[in-house]
Amino acid sequence: MLRLLVPLTIIGCISIGGLVSCTVPPPRSTLASSVEVSDHRALLAESWTAYRKRFIQADGRVIDWEATGRSTSEGQAYAMLRAVIADDPETFERTLRWAETNLRRQDQSQTPIDSLWAWKWGQDAGGKWRILDPNVASDADIDGITALILASRRWQRSDYLTLARRKLKDLWAKATVTLPADQKRYLLPGAVNLFQRNEKLKANPSYLAPYAFRLFAQVDSERNWLSLVDSSYQMLEQSSKVSPVGLPSDWIALDPENGQYSALDPGSPLITQYGFDASRVWWRVALDATWFHEPRAKSYLQSNLGHLKQMWQAQRKIPAKLDLQGQAVVDYEATSQYGMLYAAFRVIDPTIAEEILTEKLLPAYRNGFWDNDSAYYSQNLAWFGLLPPNVMAAYLTDPTQAATISLP
Repeated sequence: MLRLLVPLTIIGCISIGGLVSCTVPPPRSTLASSVEVSDHRALLAESWTAYRKRFIQADGRVIDWEATGRSTSEGQAYAMLRAVIADDPETFERTLRWAETNLRRQDQSQTPIDSLWAWKWGQDAGGKWRILDPNVASDADIDGITALILASRRWQRSDYLTLARRKLKDLWAKATVTLPADQKRYLLPGAVNLFQRNEKLKANPSYLAPYAFRLFAQVDSERNWLSLVDSSYQMLEQSSKVSPVGLPSDWIALDPENGQYSALDPGSPLITQYGFDASRVWWRVALDATWFHEPRAKSYLQSNLGHLKQMWQAQRKIPAKLDLQGQAVVDYEATSQYGMLYAAFRVIDPTIAEEILTEKLLPAYRNGFWDNDSAYYSQNLAWFGLLPPNVMAAYLTDPTQAATISLP
């Protein structure tokens, strides 16, 4: 049964896109009057306050309670992105400094390899807390750099911009590659030597962030970041054709010689299906539509959300994982997916977006948390999906940052 009232107890004061929420908001009698169609700032403020207390340590480490208390570059980057949107410079600085101190990649002589972050940190078999996997997850670095650029503008922090530019240089060198098939530059999930096996590349479409590449181009004219916008849409459109119903995949194989996409081999630990990773595609594409009015973004959403739209209209639910034919492979649903779908349908079909909001997202929210107070992934993706489209509009362009700056 749907809950018709959403409890909103705001602790302290948090500003989301200029709206400051303090204490308890006015009483609301119905769901329709409690949350505006496209603006959920009071709820987002409460959620951020709860998230900071539950998931972020005093030293800035973001804890994934559902995964043995580990920390990841993704978690640090998500916290930074949320902090700059919430206008919370103190939390931003803490989470950034923890990542810079603990996730720096070093060689055997403890010399820094680059400015990118190792993706996984936690407790090893001997009880020591340290980096558990030094490889890069490029989506986390993209989100972290995006947060640095926005923070440099919102809080006038030139040091954040300097760090962002240093990371951009390393991200381009370590996680992008020019393919022989079309001589275009493409984003990889991490280092090319890790994601190329048996002559094929492994790609993750949910890492593609055209809106971020536009911001990168504004601050780094030494590398052609706008070329990644074009190759991202090409990868999204072509790789989704592997699914007869047009769904993006968590992971996909790409032949660099002929540009053909295919499902990964059955024995691969990475799976070609629509799941928790792939659902982020909807949000990242929707951001490019709302932040930069990219027509290819809206076109992709219109062309590729059809199967999920039909499934929703027929069943009023969408399972968390689907195979390439669009059939359920699990019985359960995912609040994180509904957050991503809300952001996408708000662009192309606001009626369905509101149905997802009232039937799935709001009933799953209680006292500052979606699902439960250990659900790290749900907290972040539901929060990002509910952001007002114009929340960061004032910080998306800054001509003064477009100058060419050479880095050592």
